[in-house]
Amino acid sequence: MITMENVCKSYRIAKRNAGFKEACKSLFHREYEEIHALKDVSFTINDGEMVGYIGPNGAGKSSTIKILSGILTPDGGRCYVDGRVPWKDRIRHVSEIGVVFGQRSQLWWDVPVIDSFELLKDIYSIPHRVYQSNLDELTELLGLGELLRSPARQLSLGQRMRCEIAASLLHSPRILFLDEPTIGLDAVSKLAVREFIRGQNEKHGTTVILTTHDMQDIEALTKRIILIGKGQILLDGTLEDIKKGDGNIDETVAELYRTYEI
Repeated sequence: MITMENVCKSYRIAKRNAGFKEACKSLFHREYEEIHALKDVSFTINDGEMVGYIGPNGAGKSSTIKILSGILTPDGGRCYVDGRVPWKDRIRHVSEIGVVFGQRSQLWWDVPVIDSFELLKDIYSIPHRVYQSNLDELTELLGLGELLRSPARQLSLGQRMRCEIAASLLHSPRILFLDEPTIGLDAVSKLAVREFIRGQNEKHGTTVILTTHDMQDIEALTKRIILIGKGQILLDGTLEDIKKGDGNIDETVAELYRTYEI
């Protein structure tokens, strides 16, 4: 079970105007702006749930995922993932979660993908039998095949994302955080990734939190959505709760954004 209670997170961002004079001035007098990324965020996600976590750019989605995965420490509030505090028990925590950031890679850029997988095997201390079984299953389901022998830098975006998802599942995590996993993918690759994620949930009971701007991903994979805007939870319900008439999901979410002025 995942629980967040009144979690807050703020950042200080340095700002200055363009030009050499302004750059010199900032050496002695730097201006900062405080950004409140999360304001009293609270929700609970049960084991085996697939939840869509949506909101516009800068809403606080990635900050939430980073706190849940132990990368960030919140300024206030409480957070538990299967009874663990993510940022305090990171070694045990990361062995139970998988994380995919669509715009970040966990694969080593210049070596064959299979070498990255072998390194991850050692990092997570995965028993050889479990590693080989998971590798065989993921290779078949995601159609990796010859991709494993190619360096990550030589793969297309769709090919790399399939390898990224496989890398996040080699250690059999119970919880999967997906931050825009289908960004930039073509239609065929999106369908393959969606089908795979759905299969993992059905077969292994994997809990999935999906953040994305592609509402077709949300509609295809999740029944529950949590809407965040300006760092606050604005809505927590099912797709049926928010749909109006025969309007498609994109129109529905766009209307939500206008309603909440986000």
